[in-house]
Amino acid sequence: MELTEISALLQKLSNAHGISGFESPVAKIIREEVAPYVDEIKTDKMGNLVAVKKGDDFSIMLAAHMDEIGLMVQYVDEHGFIRFIAVGGWFNPVLVSQRVLLHGEMGIVPGVLGMKPPHVMSDEDRKKPVSLADMFIDVGATSPEEVEALGITIGTPITIDREFVPLAGTCVTGKAFDNRAGCAMLIGALREMQTKHTVYAVFTVQEEVGLKGAKTSSFALNPDVAIATDVTIPGDSPGIERRKAPVFMGKGPVVVAVSASGRGHIADPRIVSWLTKTAKKFDIPVQVEIGDGGNTDASAINFERGGIPSVPVSVPARYIHSPVEVIDLKDLQAGISLLAKAVGTKPKLN
Repeated sequence: MELTEISALLQKLSNAHGISGFESPVAKIIREEVAPYVDEIKTDKMGNLVAVKKGDDFSIMLAAHMDEIGLMVQYVDEHGFIRFIAVGGWFNPVLVSQRVLLHGEMGIVPGVLGMKPPHVMSDEDRKKPVSLADMFIDVGATSPEEVEALGITIGTPITIDREFVPLAGTCVTGKAFDNRAGCAMLIGALREMQTKHTVYAVFTVQEEVGLKGAKTSSFALNPDVAIATDVTIPGDSPGIERRKAPVFMGKGPVVVAVSASGRGHIADPRIVSWLTKTAKKFDIPVQVEIGDGGNTDASAINFERGGIPSVPVSVPARYIHSPVEVIDLKDLQAGISLLAKAVGTKPKLN
């Protein structure tokens, strides 16, 4: 795919909204994108979107989670201010002063995340870590009844009000690149691949709250091998030690051989070799990561059915789990090529 096509696809996916458990708007977009390139599409009981390219008896699962981290309405106080819980792993200070969208029964309602202004904070207030308990959402209402009239109820999902923007060169920024970048990689690979093998392209749900969709879908499909597309932290911005993040933006997708120091996932070396040799054969830039943090759908898949050989292929992304994530589209383009070429062969597992 050309960079302009990849950018347009990622923009569409990033600007869509779908927190864990509420991924259907994202799934609708993906279904439309992949339909011309697959033989079958279905949604399973968990909500995973499963697109199948039919082939021989050797099956390859490609997984990309659709969900983004977000918030959810917990209750409304007597003055119409909305209290909420976090859905997924937020760093609380990132949320302060953000605009949000509440996806209510009558449509989207804009709001702002507020907290006590610094002008009236005590010295003790200023020293405390920012807590979700200190924050609230203001939609302009003055009572619970006014909030309810807007279609907002307990359990209403909430996303950040932020849109995709190009930066200098081939870099772009937006929300939910974790993991709409991985979804774009998988969609692009479906468009380009030529293979005799069966490919299950699974766009999973609820990864950010426990890798849940990957677990159920991989059990049901029982593939011979799996690749999970996601993002990973590069060590090329201020404040990050290379030892903590030894990969870089602009140098290709990342084959994650070890995540969470092995507590999360240790990829089968034969799968890692399959991908790195494919990259070398087709002159695709690639990086290999031995990491001490993070987990992906590959971890859940690996533990199913007696052990499914699996590996993450990730796009380096700065500022993940924030509304201003940044990637280089060239890394995403190379990731598309790597997946498309790899599934044309199969790893040596025996």
